[in-house]
Amino acid sequence: MSKRDYYEVLEVSKEATEIEIKKAYRKKALKHHPDKNPDDKGAEEKFKEAAEAYEVLSDPNKRQRYDQFGHAGVGGAAGRNGFGGGMTMDDIFSNFGDIFGSAFGGFGGYAGGTQRRRVNRGSNLRVKVRLTLEDISKGVEKKIKVNKYVVCKKCQGSGAKGGSSYSSCSTCHGTGQVTRVTSTFLGQMQTASTCPHCGGEGQIISHKCPECAGNGIVKGEETITIKIPAGVSEGMQLSVSGRGNAGARDGVPGDLIVLIEETPHPELIRDGSNLLNNLYISFPDASLGCSVEIPTIDGKARIKITPGTQAGKVLRLKGKGLPDINSYGRGDILININVWTPKELSKEEKSMLEKLSSSKNFEPQPTHKDKSFFDRMREYFS
Repeated sequence: MSKRDYYEVLEVSKEATEIEIKKAYRKKALKHHPDKNPDDKGAEEKFKEAAEAYEVLSDPNKRQRYDQFGHAGVGGAAGRNGFGGGMTMDDIFSNFGDIFGSAFGGFGGYAGGTQRRRVNRGSNLRVKVRLTLEDISKGVEKKIKVNKYVVCKKCQGSGAKGGSSYSSCSTCHGTGQVTRVTSTFLGQMQTASTCPHCGGEGQIISHKCPECAGNGIVKGEETITIKIPAGVSEGMQLSVSGRGNAGARDGVPGDLIVLIEETPHPELIRDGSNLLNNLYISFPDASLGCSVEIPTIDGKARIKITPGTQAGKVLRLKGKGLPDINSYGRGDILININVWTPKELSKEEKSMLEKLSSSKNFEPQPTHKDKSFFDRMREYFS
């Protein structure tokens, strides 16, 4: 099932400010809060959907990618826990609990101000994907194999041996942090740090899984499908949410960062959304006119060279370039005409050209409408 537009989920416009987005999310989250709607799966899904929308729209970088590429720009597919990026209900309250304030303090352990145990997050992965101009022109779906940390199948990511259970850490009493009070000349100072016994998780495993040594993750391989929109360019980065390394012990997976690389085309040079082609024609063809084939993204196209065409003239095939990733338009193919001068001539060819050189028609006759070489070079390098 396709995802709804994030702006539609929060019922805000695309020009909404950060404050408006935060207010809209708080309204939605309080309406569908699990404490307010016990055993209501529909409300729970709406609660997660609102959190997913807020996760993207509250982050300026993610919001920019979403505005440009839609769901594909922020990793479209939901994680294995049903929420974008693989976040659980605990993750939602851990990340966004401050938004609820004290409205649900004491209900179901979801109080916004309470301290929660640390949630492990897997590291991001970076891969390079090489694309041809044909791929970039139409958009493409790529399947790639990635070596990464995956969830341990034996313990399902819990890190506990079958039949084992978690117990609250006796050192931090399940908070994941320890508090120390030290005396200074200014008086007593209280500091909080990660619990050294449980590593900030607040829980201890009675018997660790022998497959993953209690980490909940093992080295593995995954085939990932990446949808790349049309119009991307060299150096652009796409983020696929939740497809990086798995997080230890039911943690949150990292993201997969996709770096775009372009494979050079043998005959076309890219300039933004335009494509450039250097066309060489003979002196007789330039003088008499001709019909020639030029390369395009979709194959070959035939164009007419009018009689008397000068070297340096640029012809344009409108709409035959690449799509602009920020709009619905396409660029053009620009054809730069070069007149080829032969380096070696036979006696007969020399004789013919000597006769032609005495004709006034073969004397250079620049007009005021033609731009000089220097003017064209200034435009090119400006």
